[in-house]
Amino acid sequence: MGSGIRIGVDVGGTNTDAVLMEGTTVRASCKSPTSANVSDGIAGAIRGVLDASGTAPAAVRAVMLGTTHFTNAFVERRNLLEVGVLRLALPATRGLPPMVDWPEDLAAVIGRHHFLVAGGNQFDGRAIAPLDEAAVAAAARDMVAGNLQAVAISAVFSPVSAAMEERAAEIVREALPDADVTLSSRIGRLGLLERENAAIMNASLARLAAHVVSSFRRALEELRIDAPFYFSQNDGTLMSAEYAEKYPVLTFACGPTNSMRGAAFLSGIDSALVADIGGTTTDIGMLVNGFPRESSVMVDVGGVRTNFRMPDVLAVGLGGGSRVHAGEETRIGPDSVGYELTRSALVFGGDVLTATDLAVAAGYADLGDTERARLLPRPLVQRGVDEIHRLIEEGVDRMKTSAEPVPLILVGGGSVLVNREIAGTSEVIVPPHAGVANAVGASIAQVAGEVDRLWSYDAVGREAALEQAKNLAREDARAAGARPGSLQVVDLEELPLSYMPGNQVRIRVKVAGELAL
Repeated sequence: MGSGIRIGVDVGGTNTDAVLMEGTTVRASCKSPTSANVSDGIAGAIRGVLDASGTAPAAVRAVMLGTTHFTNAFVERRNLLEVGVLRLALPATRGLPPMVDWPEDLAAVIGRHHFLVAGGNQFDGRAIAPLDEAAVAAAARDMVAGNLQAVAISAVFSPVSAAMEERAAEIVREALPDADVTLSSRIGRLGLLERENAAIMNASLARLAAHVVSSFRRALEELRIDAPFYFSQNDGTLMSAEYAEKYPVLTFACGPTNSMRGAAFLSGIDSALVADIGGTTTDIGMLVNGFPRESSVMVDVGGVRTNFRMPDVLAVGLGGGSRVHAGEETRIGPDSVGYELTRSALVFGGDVLTATDLAVAAGYADLGDTERARLLPRPLVQRGVDEIHRLIEEGVDRMKTSAEPVPLILVGGGSVLVNREIAGTSEVIVPPHAGVANAVGASIAQVAGEVDRLWSYDAVGREAALEQAKNLAREDARAAGARPGSLQVVDLEELPLSYMPGNQVRIRVKVAGELAL
């Protein structure tokens, strides 16, 4: 990690958090409401930690950013480009066209500009059919006529051999030199439809990515910080700003992963459950060797199935701003006052009963006007506190993979909601700086590379196949900004495919290393 000064920033829907780190020490932190102009909010948070620590902008070596910009844009169907989708697969896959299961409102925004041409590969890299270059060129001309500026190219088994996707991209760029072209082999894993979906999502965000990256760059220039900046990925690692501009989809769900990486760093525990309690939701995930456990199933984003790496996180409708519904049975959430907590909650002079009010009334949180909270009926407070802990316990139980008790690390501004033991855990830990663990996670993140492909052990042998996979993952990490000498294998998975000939094995390798400053 080195001894240089780094600033980590995490932009959430409610708060923008920032920390200034020197080596392994948190020298200053800042938590401020997210502004309508997010770049202004980021600049304000960075200025806050610089002033609090007395650090000159010239001393900053790097800035790491975690943002929900791209996730929110896709989920909310805004600032998206129409996309030309080119699939290299015929005569296969004709029965399942691109975007076959997309929500209709989202498909209407992206458009159904679909082009299927001959091409694609078998599982072992052999061609299904030669690439029909004339058909690709014709499709490109149609995209020009349709004034499309974003293109997603996919092919059957392209992670095994990306040559056809790359050649198709060359042809498309001849007709559309200014278009943003996404190759599915650079993003997703083996499954065609889910990988294609991820490529379409990425292409639709291309212009927004360019705008966001340039806005952050201007914000740092105005602060007189002359240092490289990086974006958090959804596996708890970093990528350069240039890489993020090409692959904005890789930032999806980076908020929970930053919090989990920060929880591991602040607590010194690299295998535990983590509950990140915010203003609206509690995200519960599992740390494995210091990184979030990845989801092993298809992940739905905005109603679209994808298969690129995503953390295995359970979102529970409980946060500091969760509304308390009093009645025969006290119910908490899932509705929340969100970023208006400091205006709406009883303890802050508002008229909405929230989970924060219950914690203050119970005497284990010291926030705002404590006397006003203590006027609440004691039975209501007790039922509400019991419900808060029940919701956490239920989430913990759903995320555990064994009956053995494991540590639970609480982070986030809402960590004050919990004050008792949680069933199924060995201990409950609230580390120092827990409220800004997400920004800490961004600031200390490593850079990773990953490969997920099929190899024939009969053809190349197991040792050679594993070494090839590791080398490809290392190349990916170096392209994302990792220092070559620091790379280590952090995850390796071999999955024999007994139904395929040639002793085929699916190998997934992930390597991680220090940021090259």
